[in-house]
Amino acid sequence: MLNRYPLWKYLLILIVFVVGVIYALPNLYPQDPAVQISTTNGTLDSQQLERVTQVLADDGIAVKSASMTGNSTALIRLDNAEQQLPARDAIDKALDDNYTVALNLADSTPEWLTSLGATPMKLGLDLRGGVHFLLEVDMQAAVKQRLEATASAIRADLRDQHIRYRGTEIDGNALHLEFANVEDRNAARDQIRQSFREFQLQSREEGRRAFLDMSLTEQSIKDIQDYAVEQNLTTIRNRVNELGVSEPLVQRQGPNRIVVELPGVQDTAEAKRIVGATANLEFRLEARPDAPASETETFPFRNNPQRTATLSRDVIITGDRVSSASQGFDQNGRPQVNINLDGTGGSLMNQATRTNIGRSMAVLYIEHKTDTRTVMKDGKPVVEHIPSTERSIISLATIQSALSNRFRITGLDSPTEARELALLLRSGSLAAPIYFVQESTIGPSLGAQNIERGIFSVIVGGLLVVAFMLIRYKAFGVIANVALAVNLTLLIAIMSLLNATLTLPGIAGIVLTLGMAVDANVLIYERIREELRRKTPAQQAIHAGYGRAFTSIVDANLTTLLVAVVLFSIGTGPVKGFAVTLSIGILTSMFTGIMVSRALVNLSIGGKPLKKLWI
Repeated sequence: MLNRYPLWKYLLILIVFVVGVIYALPNLYPQDPAVQISTTNGTLDSQQLERVTQVLADDGIAVKSASMTGNSTALIRLDNAEQQLPARDAIDKALDDNYTVALNLADSTPEWLTSLGATPMKLGLDLRGGVHFLLEVDMQAAVKQRLEATASAIRADLRDQHIRYRGTEIDGNALHLEFANVEDRNAARDQIRQSFREFQLQSREEGRRAFLDMSLTEQSIKDIQDYAVEQNLTTIRNRVNELGVSEPLVQRQGPNRIVVELPGVQDTAEAKRIVGATANLEFRLEARPDAPASETETFPFRNNPQRTATLSRDVIITGDRVSSASQGFDQNGRPQVNINLDGTGGSLMNQATRTNIGRSMAVLYIEHKTDTRTVMKDGKPVVEHIPSTERSIISLATIQSALSNRFRITGLDSPTEARELALLLRSGSLAAPIYFVQESTIGPSLGAQNIERGIFSVIVGGLLVVAFMLIRYKAFGVIANVALAVNLTLLIAIMSLLNATLTLPGIAGIVLTLGMAVDANVLIYERIREELRRKTPAQQAIHAGYGRAFTSIVDANLTTLLVAVVLFSIGTGPVKGFAVTLSIGILTSMFTGIMVSRALVNLSIGGKPLKKLWI
């Protein structure tokens, strides 16, 4: 028969539809606003949970439910999203620093659906509310920091080899070393060539002075910059995890930019301070009185800028060697940070302190800042970022005995400063300074409003398409509308299966998909009408309409799919959200427009003698 499918095609369409319904169902169960409590050092049990819920009740915050979700985590569901921030603040006051309190959205999907792996789509920042940052890595500063570290390592290496040098200087992407004579320079060149292969070496003389110029190759510069971005990505992810944010987004964008999205976070100042902090520590010995000026540096104290101390240029270790750090208090109740070093850091610290008992060791606090100003260039305002580095001494203490991988830092002004310093040391230091190119905050109420308007736009768009198809194509319009409903179900199911994030542009993609989904049916139905005008029998007209419109449908959808793929590959977050829903919608609309609608036509009128088609 012309318009009959084999049984396996009907079964295939039925199975796809049933699976689609199952995995789209979780989206009908809205997520509950919640507060999540977790701990790594303390204990969390049902009694503490009851105490926390009582604190919330005393503050007038309605608790929907509270339950333990693990040995060290608990989830408190609330009735209203507006209560999340007050609830978090109240719980923070009730618990100590060993607990992390995070805003969350808790699934309310029935257990039988979750057992099948069915979960709702994630909501993007514009629908859920939170903070969005666009960060840019200072690439030139990354190269400079690497050169500074290299200069320190070379000085130590030359001293070990008893090779005399006069000084080191950094100029752009090059490092210049000065020697008293050519013999020392040549000996240093042979030594450096073995250890620092990423540099191009060139010798020069100015009178009696001998110089060795070390310049980085282009590939080395690119590798340093790529490493800086990747290291910053890792560090920022660690810091975001320390903030206790649920389902954050930290990803690279382009060669030197990083996107950070923190759902549920409303305190922009706190998030900006923690995410963008570029502080690090250096441990240095106090300089000897007879040390040459080229090997020493003078820094002020952080809590008393009028007081200074002269330190050796050589660094014992940096904050990168810290494996863990925690806030604490000394015997006098003053804040301190307890430090644990990794194996290499412990060995270096032990080696430096063992041979320098009686000397003083300083903890140097380094903070990279960027000042932003707008200047006019060629008649246009241009934003300039001026980097600066501030170095100050936190503490200067006499080495009483050889230190190992455990010690403490004192001299901090407040518990808040100790807590933030411990957080930065735990999460790692940034490999290069970053500055904020863009920042925005979306409140939870605005996110809820975006959801309402998005759903309203989908309903209005869908109703208009349904009405048009019914008026234009009558009975065949009913079939097209049923296929449209199946298409929307499959689209939502696939996005849920792929764990895709639904954004406001993504909703726009769904609305566009509704119009494009019936586009295939329009091509088919117009072809059928054309065949009927040629006096073609009804069944043959239906067969010709579906068969001959197939090529046009595939061509039209493939070209749109290519554009969607390009948008996804080069676009940013909102554009990608639109591209994802559009791409999935194109694939599902081809399936429903060609196969599902054809199956419905075949089941309803396929094989029957027809004198007239209601089209």
